[in-house]
Amino acid sequence: MLTICDTHILIFWQDAPKRLSIKAKQVLEESLDKKTVACSDISFWEISMLFKAGRLRDDVSAEQYMNDIILTMSLTILPVTPEIAVLSQQDLFIHKDPADRLIASTAMIHRAPLISADSKLRNIEPLDIIW
Repeated sequence: MLTICDTHILIFWQDAPKRLSIKAKQVLEESLDKKTVACSDISFWEISMLFKAGRLRDDVSAEQYMNDIILTMSLTILPVTPEIAVLSQQDLFIHKDPADRLIASTAMIHRAPLISADSKLRNIEPLDIIW
């Protein structure tokens, strides 16, 4: 089974692993060993925006940063499908951030847990949040 990572989890893993909760780190390490770590493709758009805003490292290009994450995590990148796009527009989301809605919908469609520190996602049924 896949384990989906929210965008900030990819960044924490790459730059600040101490920011991961104990449970998140444990599940992530188990998933890394099994090569079952995944993310929504929208996460790369979010990372690109963070680079553009100067909120991530400046010692590497945005493209290299993202490619390093993909390689070091053996990351599976999941596309936004029509099913995911439609689900992301349902009323079950109180979250207004379109990327977070797509990431959560990706996890639900794939029936996979989502590693995320985002408290706004915790009460969404049937989303399985690990933090």
